[in-house]
Amino acid sequence: MSASNQRLDNNQAASTQQGSRVSVPELDAILGQKIPVLDDGFVRVVDYMGGDASIVQAARVSYGAGTKKVSEDRGLIRYLMRHWHSTPFEMCEIKLHVRVPMDCWRQWIRHRTANVNEYSTRYSVAIDGAQQTPEDSWRRQAKNNKQGSGGCLDFELGKKLTAEEAALQTELTRVYQARLDAGVAREQARKDLPLSTYTEAYWKVDLHNLLHFLRLRMDTHAQLEIRDYANAIGEQIVAKWCPHAWQSFLDYRQHAVALTAIDTRFLAVLNIEGNDAAQAFAKESGLLRLSSKTKTWKPSREGRELAAKLSQMNLSNDVLL
Repeated sequence: MSASNQRLDNNQAASTQQGSRVSVPELDAILGQKIPVLDDGFVRVVDYMGGDASIVQAARVSYGAGTKKVSEDRGLIRYLMRHWHSTPFEMCEIKLHVRVPMDCWRQWIRHRTANVNEYSTRYSVAIDGAQQTPEDSWRRQAKNNKQGSGGCLDFELGKKLTAEEAALQTELTRVYQARLDAGVAREQARKDLPLSTYTEAYWKVDLHNLLHFLRLRMDTHAQLEIRDYANAIGEQIVAKWCPHAWQSFLDYRQHAVALTAIDTRFLAVLNIEGNDAAQAFAKESGLLRLSSKTKTWKPSREGRELAAKLSQMNLSNDVLL
């Protein structure tokens, strides 16, 4: 354990024992500071409640007299995360102020487990800022993922697209301002603003639900822009706030490999009976599907997912290729 984590543990433990507010010096040091994301976005910590010691305190309350106690806070937190206990992590809460493009915010707000208050463009004039795309950052539509992207367009085409984007954003801003100047109500004048327009919100969430948000939005399948926000929140905020919980989250959620019942059966058959039996099982279980076009057996989506898991564990196989 690092010296800074040991000091954090001692400070949190002292506060918990005294019944006072848990303080996390590493998080206190960045309170109110804007952590930049994208070209003009940010996240910042407004306030927080609890820390690693609060998770431990909540867990130990439920033990009761005569129950064996875990001697090490870090070990207990890791046990709770490993066995999918959620309530102790709900004892920690954090309030963030975020500035985020509207298209990204649409995905963010789908997580309905937080308290939210967003900047109102009915009450106030829209934020004069829109997310701009660098010339080398225009992504191609992914071939195997209808909602994802993969690879970037060439730079010369990117230059053209970025120039068009800037002109479009400038024109829409002009039209919006002209409507306001003409006396059009703000709630109607805003309707043609682009999704790249920034919005701001206060977002308060408990640690359990925050980690669920991060698990989904830090994943490589998430849109790059919201992934940038999730990485900033996780690596620059949660890692300081609850370092033991954060590390256990990385070990048992984010970087873990979850095997299904079919996965484990396939591996058992492969290990005990060999490729031919594993191939037969893969066909029977749906890991392999017969292509109507090529009349050959190809991995299904579930089969491709298992192949990716095996690759992550550096396990080779000739069946799910």
